[in-house]
Order: sequence, then structure tokens, then C-alpha cells
Amino acid sequence: MSADAKPRGGRRKPRRPSGRDVTGILLLDKPSGMTSNGALQATKRIFGAAKAGHTGALDPLATGVLPLCFGEATKFSQYLLDSDKRYWTEIRLGVRTDSGDADGEVLATRPVPALTEAAVDAALEAFRGDIQQVPSMYSALKHKGQPLYKLARQGITVEREARTVTVYENRLLGLKGDRLTLEIACSKGTYVRTIAEDLGEALGCGAHVTALRRTAVGPFRLEQAVAPGTLEAARSEGGFEAVDAFLLPLASAVGHFPEVLLPEATAYYLGQGQAVQISGAPTVGWVKLMLRDDPAPTFLGVGEVIDDGRIAPRRLVVGK
Repeated sequence: MSADAKPRGGRRKPRRPSGRDVTGILLLDKPSGMTSNGALQATKRIFGAAKAGHTGALDPLATGVLPLCFGEATKFSQYLLDSDKRYWTEIRLGVRTDSGDADGEVLATRPVPALTEAAVDAALEAFRGDIQQVPSMYSALKHKGQPLYKLARQGITVEREARTVTVYENRLLGLKGDRLTLEIACSKGTYVRTIAEDLGEALGCGAHVTALRRTAVGPFRLEQAVAPGTLEAARSEGGFEAVDAFLLPLASAVGHFPEVLLPEATAYYLGQGQAVQISGAPTVGWVKLMLRDDPAPTFLGVGEVIDDGRIAPRRLVVGK
């Protein structure tokens, strides 16, 4: 039999992932200098987990809230990817880099004009509300299957279309010399480095991000996040039981969705893929489906209100 020949009896069974069957959401406080995938793989090893994924990459320079989904929670990662975000950032004026942050090569330096907080705040007005952004070549967006940052590192630049994003809050926290700090609350797909670059041009001197910290993702806040070192110490001292205590329940991924309580009979039909009518439920949008149970409701998944007012199941927990 040649090396390329298939064994008799058909295709081989897919290999089952090794590791523990862990389910839940971990809020990691990602350190600087580590990629999001590197943080995911390191945390996955600490938990000995078979299946895990992250919900929206942070640049290696950036720190802060990185939700990691384990097991069944990976089904609901999209709802965190689509969530609003909040950031603290420090920006250096007068220096423009190819990546828009301190990890990039310096492209140009210009003198920084004498600026007041009032002048900077006036310039920030253009970066509030619905704005148009051209994604950075150093973003994770893909072009013909390749992340833009990989093309950028090869010296390749491709055309990117401007996209509409929403900046709910863009607040000047401080201005000292050539450094300013901002607090930004924004919709998914907003690039803080692009705000920094565009603001620098508006101020006539160029700019780049020197520090970035994500302080919130959807319903999750930085105060809930745990550092990798804390996880390593917990695993060393108390094993898997100690690290599992840091996991949040599945339902927390959609904690901002309205909750709908279902009797067991109705939940059965949802489990069969059927849309159901629920008295008193929201009339539009997405909902968190909960089974009336004792002593507390059980999370079933998420549903969406369809045109006739019924709720259709969209993502359900296996075995519920």
C-alpha cells in the first residue's frame, strides 16, 4: 500500500481533542508583549482544557480584558465579539509609526504645537458618534484569507474600505507635553490606533499609541479579570479545582440580553428547533433562554424574536 493510499474500511474517525471537558468563561487580564493566541494557549494548558477560544484579539502591546471561552461557551463567543468595548489609552504626539503604535517603525517626526485641553477636546469632537474609519494594515482583518498584519509585515499594502463605527464616549483624561490619555467607549470593529493616527493628523503633528488597556467587553469589567500569574499559582496550589473557580457561567456571555423564563414543555419544543410563543416576552431582538428550574433557572441558550412575535432558537447548550 502506498503512503497516500487510504486504509480499507473508509475514512478514519476524527481524533477527539485531548484534555478536560471544561465549560465556562474566563476573563483574562492579558499582559503586554503576549499575543492573544499565545495567552489563549497558555491558559488552555493551565486548565488542561480540550477546547477553548478567545473573543476578539488584543494587540501584543495591549493589556486588559480578554474573554476566553471553554467548551460549550465557544458557541456563544460571537456575542462577545459583537459587544461594545471600553479602553484606556496613552497617545504620543509628534511621532507617526507604520503600525500606529509603539511596536512599529518610526515613519516621521514633527514638532508638537502648543496645545490646550480645550483645543484637544475640540479636535476629539470629530471622533465621537458615528464615524468613518479605514482599518489599519496592522489589523487582524483578512484579505483573501490572509490577515492584514501579515501582509503589512511583508511590505504589502492593500486597499481597505472605510467602515462606520460608533464611538459612544471619547474623553480626554490628561495632556502633558507630547502625551495625552483618553478613555474610549466604542462599538465592535473600532480601532483605537486609527483614532490616534487620525487625531494626530487633525492636530497637525501625527501620533501613535504607546499604551492601550481594554477595561470592558460587553457586560464584563476589568475588575473581574484575573492575571496569568494568579492562575498559575492557583493551579500549582490547588489543582484544576482551584482554577475552575475562576470560570464564569455560560449565561454571563449574554448577560446583557433580556431574560425569558420557559416552562419545561415549551423548552422541549425549542430544543426540537421550533419557534415558540412566550407571553410577556420582548417583541424584538435577542433573548437569553432560561428554563424554570429548582432551585435556580437553567441557561438553555439564546433565541431571536422573529417577525410573527415568536422566539426562534439560535444557539442552544448541548443536552439542555
